[in-house]
Amino acid sequence: MRLGVLDIGSNTVHLLLVDAHPGARPVPFASHKRSLQLVAHLDAEGSITDHGQDELVGFVREAREFARRHDAEDFLAFCTSAIREAANGPAVLARVQDETGVDLQELSGDQEASVTFQAVRRWYGWGAGSILNLDIGGGSFEMAMGSDELPELALSVPLGAGRLTRNWLPEDPPSAKSVKELRRYIRSTLKDAAEQFAPLGRPDLVAGSSKTFRSLARIAGAEPSAAGPFVRRELRLEDLKLWTKRLAAMPARDRINLDGVSDMRASQVLAGALVAEAALELFDVPSMDICPWALREGLLLRRFDSKMFEAEHPLPGIGVGHEQLDSRIRSVSKGGG
Repeated sequence: MRLGVLDIGSNTVHLLLVDAHPGARPVPFASHKRSLQLVAHLDAEGSITDHGQDELVGFVREAREFARRHDAEDFLAFCTSAIREAANGPAVLARVQDETGVDLQELSGDQEASVTFQAVRRWYGWGAGSILNLDIGGGSFEMAMGSDELPELALSVPLGAGRLTRNWLPEDPPSAKSVKELRRYIRSTLKDAAEQFAPLGRPDLVAGSSKTFRSLARIAGAEPSAAGPFVRRELRLEDLKLWTKRLAAMPARDRINLDGVSDMRASQVLAGALVAEAALELFDVPSMDICPWALREGLLLRRFDSKMFEAEHPLPGIGVGHEQLDSRIRSVSKGGG
């Protein structure tokens, strides 16, 4: 089966197509993405501007056609904090559906944390024991912990790297005062959340599952993505503290030259490092593993699981084949191509 998942995030919009069959891991087939920072398209009232909406609608239409051209049999589309927190979020979702036929499903922060945790659990397996997973997005920071397939506790706080950069680090490079104030804000926001995990005990494994954590690990010397997903990558608190100080002294144009830092994320990587450092300190862990699977893979796994159940327990009206893809994404002629 070829399945597509469309992720409308705060920093990028990304379609991933994977192939899998019952009992097999999903193998990436193709992807189509664009750097579209929706939060940069907010007006004074916190609404996504017409231009931002035009860009979003255009990409969703491209993604739908990309999935069709590559024979996707099923299609998932979801959005996170960028649209969830926009003042006109519901209107934007309605416009996307009206003009592209794609129904973007809105995930809450806690749902993000839970679904991502499930992907991390599948990657490491039951032998990993209790897992604490951390994920830094553009708008929010997710935490989840548990010993089973789904977490016992999943939380989200507004500590995304893009959000913090916009609100707390206006200078480039940032002033020492701005960095100090942001550190204080991050710790005060995270402290209460971290304390809620205390009754669950110490985790056997701490993982980081976002692009931000992958970039930080690469800066600190981890293997590049070209080495493949099965190479173990680690981020140590000792190294992170050193690089956080270095990043604070660098303008964005110099951070671009660091391994693992893209043009788009150069301005945000310091805020991400500050969140990661505070989290590792508050959870009292000296290092974390970097997981190659995250939210998109979690959603794919859930859909594959449901497909397997449907195949074994068929019920009327359940199941979508290739010939039904158009109806699933409800393509319409109005603006839909």
